[in-house]
Amino acid sequence: MHIFEREVNGHRYRIAAQSVWDAARGRSVARQVVLGPSALAPVADLRATRTVGTRAVGDVGALIWVAEQLDLVAHIDRACGKLGSKSGPSVGELAVAVAIQRACAPGPKRDLGAFLDASVARLSCLPGAAFSGQAFHRVAQQVNELDLEQAQVAIAKAAVARFDLATDVLAFDTTNFDTHIATLTPGKLARRGHAKSKRSDLRVVGLGLLVSETEQVPLLYRSYGGNGSDQGVLAACLEGLKQLHEALDEGEGRSRPAQRTLVRDGGFWSPQLELDLDTAGYYSLISLPLGHKASEQALQMAARRGAMKRLSGKLSHVRAARMRTAVGALDRTLVVVESEELLAGQKRGIAVALRKAKVELRKLERLTQTGRISGSSLAQRIKTALAREHLSSFIVTTISGTEKAPSLQWRVDAPLRHQLETTRLGRRVLCTDRHHWSTGGIVHAFRGQWNVEEMFRRAKKGGVVPWGPSHQWADGSLRLHTFASVVGLMLVSLAKIALGTDASVRQTMKRLGDIRATLVRTTTGGAGRRPTVMLAPELTSEQRRAVKVFELERWFPELLSCMSVRSMNS
Repeated sequence: MHIFEREVNGHRYRIAAQSVWDAARGRSVARQVVLGPSALAPVADLRATRTVGTRAVGDVGALIWVAEQLDLVAHIDRACGKLGSKSGPSVGELAVAVAIQRACAPGPKRDLGAFLDASVARLSCLPGAAFSGQAFHRVAQQVNELDLEQAQVAIAKAAVARFDLATDVLAFDTTNFDTHIATLTPGKLARRGHAKSKRSDLRVVGLGLLVSETEQVPLLYRSYGGNGSDQGVLAACLEGLKQLHEALDEGEGRSRPAQRTLVRDGGFWSPQLELDLDTAGYYSLISLPLGHKASEQALQMAARRGAMKRLSGKLSHVRAARMRTAVGALDRTLVVVESEELLAGQKRGIAVALRKAKVELRKLERLTQTGRISGSSLAQRIKTALAREHLSSFIVTTISGTEKAPSLQWRVDAPLRHQLETTRLGRRVLCTDRHHWSTGGIVHAFRGQWNVEEMFRRAKKGGVVPWGPSHQWADGSLRLHTFASVVGLMLVSLAKIALGTDASVRQTMKRLGDIRATLVRTTTGGAGRRPTVMLAPELTSEQRRAVKVFELERWFPELLSCMSVRSMNS
């Protein structure tokens, strides 16, 4: 968006101009909006001045700047084609507007126009009233998944090229979000499944997310039905992953294809998926399920005396063991890594589960003594009581007697429990085809998986860019809403990279949000309507840097005078 000044009837005004592509007409269309007079504020009588509100500058302006650097609206519009009304916002403008709203002031789509009008920075020359909930839902029903995937690949390419993101190691994971959609409402995305929130009564929407190694920037996502499997989601993303691989090479200006590694947890293990990833151009690094035959073999190797050795450098507190073996028909390197944090968490979980199991086993003992339980029912209830947290591996139970009059004896075997803690608990088995990587390099790369988990924490309720609460009921609206939420996560991450701060994302957005213009209504002593003037806030050193980085002065020139006064006084 270009900002300039124009003189009208002897007065100078600041004008914002925007050029958008009209697919129906096959040409560019110019939009203009008056930002306000460029003259200095009138002389005011401070005794007759009243504060009437504030308007956002820092957080919205920073995210708009990032969107402009990526040419975000144009990428989305090109991928989605002729969508949106002729006189209203395009699908790209709607998606980016929702993304910025989710990041700065999460709320329903009906508040989107009021949110945009409450900001000094402007995403579009259209009035806020054009960005209505009805416009969003109307466009959402026309957008398909393939269009959004094409837009994601183009945006990821632009982000890598503009912000120099490291993409040699990419992490993939899935989560789901609760909805409050009625059971009888038709739809394929909101389905009952294994909800992360443990709410079995709600329909959930799944989200698979691919995140960069640098500052947790989402590069590719896929929304799916809440009852879908992790393996199926990743398999459905293979074509997008292949396109992304080629686009990132082009964005980074590589002469030869990069050797990228996809990191994920054990829920995504599949021999066929390993082969498919290799075909798509990716190496693999995954945490194998401990019940896998190869995992059992690796854990036995690591249990030998002296097998676990401390790593060097920053990972000197970590112990690991390494072997190379066949995992089915695949040649893989396995690394058994020990995590004190994981071990402590598992011990806490076992302690809680053990207390509950003891209560149940004592109850079963009393039932056998009074003859009020059958042998088959007793066996089933014991199996249920010991099903969690490895309890069956160190609680020894003996059922004797007859079917009608069984007896039960049980005990906690301390040596077996100690063996479990020293050979299995707190350990992961990492499986990779990166045979030339060092053990420390494999462990370090897998720890990048927390990047996706951190991104999910931001997208949960109360986070920086929360996905919910959701006010969408149709699949199209859920899909576009999810796309906008992921775009919001990307904008926030890239704004933090551009600012170059060590603060958390939450702190960064809080400090940017504190850059607000205060609206005061003053008087000049003359006839006519009392003018409203925007006052600049007192800025910290980091906020002054943000003004320069994100060019916030183009929306609010008074920020520069505020900064110059501060620098002169200091």
